[in-house]
Amino acid sequence: MFRLLWEASTRVRDVLRYAPSNIVLYAIRARRRGLKWGLPAMLLAVPYWLAAMHFVALIKAGGDAWLNLLVLWAGWNAIKFVMIGPVSVVLLIRVRIAEAIERQRARRAAASAAHGTVGVARRTSSSTREAGDSADRGRDARQPSPRRST
Repeated sequence: MFRLLWEASTRVRDVLRYAPSNIVLYAIRARRRGLKWGLPAMLLAVPYWLAAMHFVALIKAGGDAWLNLLVLWAGWNAIKFVMIGPVSVVLLIRVRIAEAIERQRARRAAASAAHGTVGVARRTSSSTREAGDSADRGRDARQPSPRRST
């Protein structure tokens, strides 16, 4: 029984992936440039909400019971579009924070490269320290010691 439900849910998901509302929601969530469209996409909830209200009015006027499925469909899509606004704002904030951190790291790396402090190799092993004199201890390995200069 569990396997049957699992298989049915995967088939339904495969079909619903191509629904127009799900394509729009995926485009908003999945790409950086789509996140800015989350708040305007909330306006797409209005037609779905109006359709749901229209179907409810038809049902109350003596319409068929299968119109309840359309009410659920329109209501569910309206909820999805209302929720994408706050979700996209949170995702956009997270992306912008990550971008700011990356810019800050790049600036620090550029600044340290300009000052020549990137990749400083220091003598740390005891055999290296014993071989050098006391003036060379802790000196940058790229800088020649005064006794080695020619």
